[in-house]
Amino acid sequence: MASSSSSTATERRGIPAAAFIEDVETYLNQSGLDVNTALAFLQERLQQYKLVEMKLLAQQRDLQAKIPDIVKCLDVVATLEAKKGTGEDLITDFEISEGIYSRARIKNMDSVCLWLGANVMLEYSCEEAKALLQKNLENAKASLEVLVADLQFLRDQVTITQVTIARVYNWDVHQRRIRQTATPKDEPHS
Repeated sequence: MASSSSSTATERRGIPAAAFIEDVETYLNQSGLDVNTALAFLQERLQQYKLVEMKLLAQQRDLQAKIPDIVKCLDVVATLEAKKGTGEDLITDFEISEGIYSRARIKNMDSVCLWLGANVMLEYSCEEAKALLQKNLENAKASLEVLVADLQFLRDQVTITQVTIARVYNWDVHQRRIRQTATPKDEPHS
């Protein structure tokens, strides 16, 4: 007799693994569920997966936007370092507010101010800023890699759950047909 379910992982970072149901009847008997309850449970699990997917996709978008910003900051620090020993001023345009720019002449290129978030800005030497930004870039890339793996795992669980829902539904339809053909047809009375 085939086993009722098999699973390679029980969860990944809090995302429960979906069990593939090989034998629907055995699964229903072992779980003590009727078809409607099993389908309701599976639909609920599918909705939970979809909510987690939306959350992970939002995190992915945030990281994908953050990485180019960090790279841009690293480029600015590199430009400041390159100009530092030349004695030349750096002339640049910077954004004051959305769509409004001003021109600036930078004479002292020994330090740079970085926004850390929550309206906090700190001044760093160019070397410290470069090291901090490089570390942030590596962390963001590593986080993105983990997120992509989480999303792939989640998509696999969604697929398994959708297939399971279809299998349970199809099994139920098949059982109903068997019951219909097994019941004798009413013969007309003469």
